[in-house]
Amino acid sequence: MGKKDKHHPKTKKQDVADGPMKRSAYEREMRRLHGELVAMQEWVKATGAKVCVLFEGRDTAGKGGTIRRITERVSPRVFRVVALPTPTERERTQMYAQRYISRLPSGGEVVIFDRSWYNRAGVERVMGFCTPEETDRFLEIVPTWEKAMTDSGILLIKYWLEVSADEQTRRLESRIHDPRKIWKLSDMDLKSYSRWHDYSRARDAMLATTDTAWAPWYIAHTDDKKRARLNIISHLLSQVPYEPIKPRDIKLPKRQAANGYTTPDLPLHYIPTPYGEVR
Repeated sequence: MGKKDKHHPKTKKQDVADGPMKRSAYEREMRRLHGELVAMQEWVKATGAKVCVLFEGRDTAGKGGTIRRITERVSPRVFRVVALPTPTERERTQMYAQRYISRLPSGGEVVIFDRSWYNRAGVERVMGFCTPEETDRFLEIVPTWEKAMTDSGILLIKYWLEVSADEQTRRLESRIHDPRKIWKLSDMDLKSYSRWHDYSRARDAMLATTDTAWAPWYIAHTDDKKRARLNIISHLLSQVPYEPIKPRDIKLPKRQAANGYTTPDLPLHYIPTPYGEVR
């Protein structure tokens, strides 16, 4: 598990060929990366490290799906996902950064923001939820704020996920016709869709101002979801200086004797079994 080769292993030629990635190759590599994420988790717990990961990007770029794959095999007590709703009336009266500061990681935590304070440089700017002066002030001060975060020991990793205009259209249309995805299609998504170039200008201004030596932006193209997720997780692992923790020597203890216990005949309510009995 050497640091030099574990994140970017040699891959079979057919796994990286042009065209859709085979599901079997994708899941095989994801399984390996999940093992590394668990190793990273144990290192974070053991060392008290503080890791903060931001996911920003265009609508439908795959932020939620990538976050789900990062967190599906790790502990929610260590990996905490923050996806804040629209600010309340009380929060609107607070200093802008206030609602985010309380959610930053403590020792032994990995906090993942599914959108973050950069809302002010993106959707709030484009949709007119803040003034141009407020956006300019935000872009001016956020590098200093992030420097204070990293100086306090937080490892801050920022991702911008970029999807092409055609692929965004395809994904939004698929949400319209798929009952499993319709909840993802908000009125704001529809309004934002028509403002592609406004979002491009907002993105460019944000990257130009807030890409710093202590908190750089990392760009991921996500038209190919499978490859994008693997690339992002691999990169995330490479940014955290974890070392594998020596595994414990675990043996299951013997179970206690029944000592006369039998299952009582209680009036229990079992669920229906339309897919067959499970014993």
